[in-house]
Amino acid sequence: MRKITPTQTETEIKLRIADLPGILKKLRTIGAVSHGRVLERNTLFDTPASDLRRAGRLLRVRIETPAAAHGQTAGRRSAVLTAKAPASSPTHQQKSNHTTSRYKERAESELALHNPDSFVRSLHALGLHPSFRYEKFRTSFRLRHLHLDLDETPVGVILELEGRPQAIDRAAKALGFSPADYLRATYWDLYAADCLRRGVTPKNMLLPSQKSH
Repeated sequence: MRKITPTQTETEIKLRIADLPGILKKLRTIGAVSHGRVLERNTLFDTPASDLRRAGRLLRVRIETPAAAHGQTAGRRSAVLTAKAPASSPTHQQKSNHTTSRYKERAESELALHNPDSFVRSLHALGLHPSFRYEKFRTSFRLRHLHLDLDETPVGVILELEGRPQAIDRAAKALGFSPADYLRATYWDLYAADCLRRGVTPKNMLLPSQKSH
């Protein structure tokens, strides 16, 4: 294990993307710099009684492998443990209902994993087990102090914008979106809604080539 990221408030929104080549062109136009494309394999861990989910908390192991495509170079190989919890800072509590309704805010900390398989065995030993797996291709971008992630998922293409609310609004507007387009849903929410629409039981959100694994 190495490099612990201190707990901080994550402020983000999601946007549904209908035109992948078009949004890549717009991102270049506004000056967003690509940090490469990876295949993400994410596993959420929880107790058998789903105590973390019931408390609004999340514990995730993410494995990233390089995956160049669409003119984007390959990103870096990495493994990260992420813990998220409801935001409860005084600043967050003082914000207006209008502001908090636009953005998803969570307390987040991260830990880079040197040996993810060994760490997962430790989670099992503590009584934590996989509760949901989801996969996507992610291309990360940086635009000044804003972090953008373009995700190609089994339920569509999603652009995540993370940073200060004002920076999110400026970038979204420059890309042709308005606050009415903002989504605060998690990937589980989006996947469950898609399963409901198709009349299937939610299991794991896996890319087509991985569904038999």
